[in-house]
Amino acid sequence: MQPGKNIAIKVPLHRWEETVAFYRDKVGLRVRRALDNSTGFDFGGMTLWIDRVPHQSQTDVWIELFDEDPTAALSRLGSPCRDALEPLTDVTGHWTSDPAGTVILLRREQMG
Repeated sequence: MQPGKNIAIKVPLHRWEETVAFYRDKVGLRVRRALDNSTGFDFGGMTLWIDRVPHQSQTDVWIELFDEDPTAALSRLGSPCRDALEPLTDVTGHWTSDPAGTVILLRREQMG
């Protein structure tokens, strides 16, 4: 298992614009990709995503881990399968969480 390339901060709707501005204007991170509900910033060798979540009342941090066999890794971790959190499109893996509740995308790295 190894660190992935993405970290996401899930932000309530009413805090999203000021959070994006904070990382862009005050921290000085370069915008890598801007979508309707998500802005990705260069963050070292990773992408820091600030995601707008309309029905969320608090901020959450979600991380990504890579493993060649995400299902076996999920079993090794003894973590819950939380695949209902968000659809996984074109991704081989699972949503899970650590004991503190941090959401983890445990997936196979896509080459190419």
